[in-house]
Amino acid sequence: MPEEEPVRKEVLALPLATRVVGGVDREHPADSVLRVVLKEEAGLRRETAGEVARFVFGYFRWRGFVGRGLPLPRQIESAADLARRYALDPDSVAPQGWDRAVPAWVRDRVAGGAEWWKALQKEPQLWLRARPGTAEAVKLALGEVIQPLPELAPDALVYQGPKDLFREPGFQAGTYEIQDLASQMVGQLCAPRPGETWWDACAGEGGKTLHLADLMGNRGVVWATDRAGWRLHRLRVRAGRANLFNIRWAEWEGGESRPGKTMFDGVLVDAPCSGLGTWQRNPHARWTMQPEDVTELSALQIGLLKNAAAGVKVGGRIVFSVCTLTHEETVKVSDAFEAAMPGFEPLPLPDTHRRGPGAKSESRAKNRLWIWPQDWGGNGMYVAAWTRRK
Repeated sequence: MPEEEPVRKEVLALPLATRVVGGVDREHPADSVLRVVLKEEAGLRRETAGEVARFVFGYFRWRGFVGRGLPLPRQIESAADLARRYALDPDSVAPQGWDRAVPAWVRDRVAGGAEWWKALQKEPQLWLRARPGTAEAVKLALGEVIQPLPELAPDALVYQGPKDLFREPGFQAGTYEIQDLASQMVGQLCAPRPGETWWDACAGEGGKTLHLADLMGNRGVVWATDRAGWRLHRLRVRAGRANLFNIRWAEWEGGESRPGKTMFDGVLVDAPCSGLGTWQRNPHARWTMQPEDVTELSALQIGLLKNAAAGVKVGGRIVFSVCTLTHEETVKVSDAFEAAMPGFEPLPLPDTHRRGPGAKSESRAKNRLWIWPQDWGGNGMYVAAWTRRK
C-alpha cells in the first residue's frame, strides 16, 4: 500500500490539475481556479489536493521550459519533472538559459538578470511574523520553525511543517500573521514610533497596517484606507483577532482628499503594481501580466504618491513601496515624485537592508532600496522614502 499510494495520488491529481490550468486566464488566477476545482471534488484527500496544487503551480513556474506543442497533461508532467530535477541540482535544468523563466518583454525592464530568473524557480518559503517579542513562543508552539534573520528581523520566521496554519490556535488567537519577509521589511523601514499618527494609504487587507500598529505598541493611530470596502472589512476582522485597537479605516479612491483633516507623522503608499516581485509565489502571473499594464500602473502610482504626500506634516515622512522590480514602477516613479514635489527631500534608508551585488550601486540613492528574492529569500520589493522639509 505505501508504494501504491503515491501512484494513486498522482493519477487522481493530474486530471484535476489539467482542469485548473485550462481554466486560468487574466481574469481567473490559478489560486482562485484551484480553490473552485478542489471545492467541487467532495471527499478529496488532503494529500491529493496538495499534489494538485504542486502540479498547477509547478506548471506555471516551468511553463517557459516545457514543449508548448505537447498535450497539456504532458506539459504538466514535464514541468513536474523539471521541478524535481531542479530541487536535486539547480544547474542541471536550464542549459539554454534561465531567461525562459519570464516572458521576453520583462527582460529589459528588470535589472535582476539570471540570478533573479533562477530564484523565481525555487519553491517559496512560508514566512510568518510573530508579534513583537514573541518569536520564541511561536517557535515552541508550532515546531518546525526557523528564524533566519534574528538580528535584522527578529519577528520573521519560516515555517517548514505540514500544518494548516490558518486552523492553528495561535493563528486564531492573533499570536502571529502569515506575512512575507519583504512586506515585514517595509514596516521596519517605516520605523513608526509609539504615539505617532500614520496613514497606510493603500492598505488592502491590512498586513502592513497591522505591522505598523504592532510596531507602535498599540499606541497612537494608524489610518488604513483602500478603495475596496470588502478589503477593509477583512482588515477589521484581522485587527480584532490581534487585539489592535489603534487602527482607524476609511475608503479612499486615491484623490486629493484624505481621511479626516489629520496631518500625519508618516504615510505609507504601498501602491498597486504589476507584482513581479511575487512571481516566485504566484508563477501564473508571469504569463498574464502585459507591458502596457506596467505603464498604466506607473502613472497610477505617481498620482497616488503625490496625493498622499499632501497629508504629511512638516518634518514627517512618506514611504513608497511596491512588490515589483520594473524600472518604470520604481526609479521612474521616484524621479517623477522628486521632480514634482520639491518640498520633500530624500530620507536615507539603512544599509542593513541592502544585500547582494546591487547593494553598492544602490547606495548612490540612499533613499531607495531594492529587496531581491535571491538575496533575502522572500518576495521582491522596492522601497523609497522622503521627508517633508522643515
